[in-house]
Amino acid sequence: MKLDNKQIFATLNPNKVWFPVLIGLGIVFLMFYLDPSINAQTLKGVFDGSIWWILLAVVVIMFRDLGYIYRIRAVTDQQLTWGRAIYVIILWEFASAVTPSVVGGSAVAIFILNKEGIKLGKAIAYVMVTAILDNLFFVIGAPIILYFAQGNIFPASRMMEMRLGRSLEVLFWVSYGLYASYSLVMALALFYKPRVFKWILLKIYSIKWLRKWKHTANEYGNQIIEASKELIGKNYKYWLPIIGATIFIWSSRYLMLNALIGAYESLSVSEHVVIFARQVIMWIVMMISPTPGSSGTAEFFFGQFFAEFLNGYTFVTSILWRMLSYYPYLILGAIFLPRWIKQVFFKKKEE
Repeated sequence: MKLDNKQIFATLNPNKVWFPVLIGLGIVFLMFYLDPSINAQTLKGVFDGSIWWILLAVVVIMFRDLGYIYRIRAVTDQQLTWGRAIYVIILWEFASAVTPSVVGGSAVAIFILNKEGIKLGKAIAYVMVTAILDNLFFVIGAPIILYFAQGNIFPASRMMEMRLGRSLEVLFWVSYGLYASYSLVMALALFYKPRVFKWILLKIYSIKWLRKWKHTANEYGNQIIEASKELIGKNYKYWLPIIGATIFIWSSRYLMLNALIGAYESLSVSEHVVIFARQVIMWIVMMISPTPGSSGTAEFFFGQFFAEFLNGYTFVTSILWRMLSYYPYLILGAIFLPRWIKQVFFKKKEE
């Protein structure tokens, strides 16, 4: 695999933080302008929340980040120190925040790991493993979570019914099917028959109108074979901590919002379960967003999914939610990136 350094650095550009910020702020101001129920008094409502629940939300999101740092060290067999793992995760999150969610930051993550001294084949394998495990959390966890939510998962929003009808439900299950199929195929390719996967891929791309991408398909097949060599033979002592960390990371990601909503409204256990489950649905909507880090999309759909639990506090909670779960990674990425470039490129040249 050849990493396009120019394209990677075009993604890892601190100036890119302004685009998603402007989109997010634009949507927030538009909502403020169009919704007569939102006014200066509404914004003052931010101070009505329980400080203890808000602090809990901050702690939970910090635990999520610690989970990411622990997992990347476990995946790489502790080849990264704690300090280097922090750099990797911050820059990975930054790349995800400045690219459309459907694109993600996988190529950037491979580049970062490679520059941290991990061989390219291993870097590809490690990033693929984290992607498959993240998808499997959704594929396996979603039906369990939705079962406990007792069917009350799709929001009864008048605006969404007018715009989408039942298409949100259809979109979710279609997306679920695609994620499940992709995860199954990639798991089989990595852990069972990587060469068969490459052979099928080349056969598909030998079709006349797909032939121009055959070289790329061949390269991708080679990457799968190389990644498979790095992963086959790993025992349960390698996999259990990584799987446990993945469950911990995604649970923390969702529970942060439960804590934020709990800061403004008293919730029953069943309502907490429904809020948790609806985040699974909303995650699908955000994943297909064309904007960097789902800017604008997330702010808009937040109200449609969670307004019934928040009443007059929907607007301020949506802002707090994005301030905790999204914008810090833009800021941290812009701070850490120049330091990382100096450490990885210039210090190594001097040595």
